[in-house]
Amino acid sequence: MAGAGAGGGYGDANQRIDYVFKVVLIGDSAVGKSQILARFARNEFSLDSKSTIGVEFQTRTLLIDHKTVKAQIWDTAGQERYRAVTSAYYRGAVGAMLVYDITKRQTFDHIPRWLEELRNHADKNIVIILIGNKCDLENQRDVPTEDAKEFAEKEGLFFLETSALEATNVETAFVTVLTEIYNILNKKNLTADETQGNGNSASLSGQKIIVPGPAQELPAKRNMCCQAS
Repeated sequence: MAGAGAGGGYGDANQRIDYVFKVVLIGDSAVGKSQILARFARNEFSLDSKSTIGVEFQTRTLLIDHKTVKAQIWDTAGQERYRAVTSAYYRGAVGAMLVYDITKRQTFDHIPRWLEELRNHADKNIVIILIGNKCDLENQRDVPTEDAKEFAEKEGLFFLETSALEATNVETAFVTVLTEIYNILNKKNLTADETQGNGNSASLSGQKIIVPGPAQELPAKRNMCCQAS
């Protein structure tokens, strides 16, 4: 990522933590949210993974711009009966991964509803990435890449296609979100420092999160990884 080196570790209890970023995974059931989380947090994948019941979160520590960032990734099942957990689930989240299954059109068609719910419950400056998972199943594709790309551009979202099974773009997706959160936080702190003397309150309110240069390169990387035979 431009201006930030990102590296990951899977556990050092004595490590000093500079930031804790809460990121939520949302989307329909069985799109692979828990698999994406397991791949990122533990570098694991289980073919017989069962549906998540309730809410759980896992953590992983990364180095971004020489700062130690603990990513606290929350996962909940997508079925309607668990939607009651939304308020607590979204509270404090600074990043979100909106996940659909490229082989199931219905899961993509539900994305606007998930996005609306996210924006109703979460902070307005939350960093959001749209994830088309299971891109290893290209021969079963039911959602054209261009449809998702167009939706992401319209809504101002980052976008990547991933494969939790093959570990394609999972790391890139998380690092993209976490680095953008870090960059926004840094910008906010810088603004606060600059305005402290004249009593102005520093805020990111009203500012659209602009997709920076590195993220604009993501579609090309995605196509190379996910559409290769």
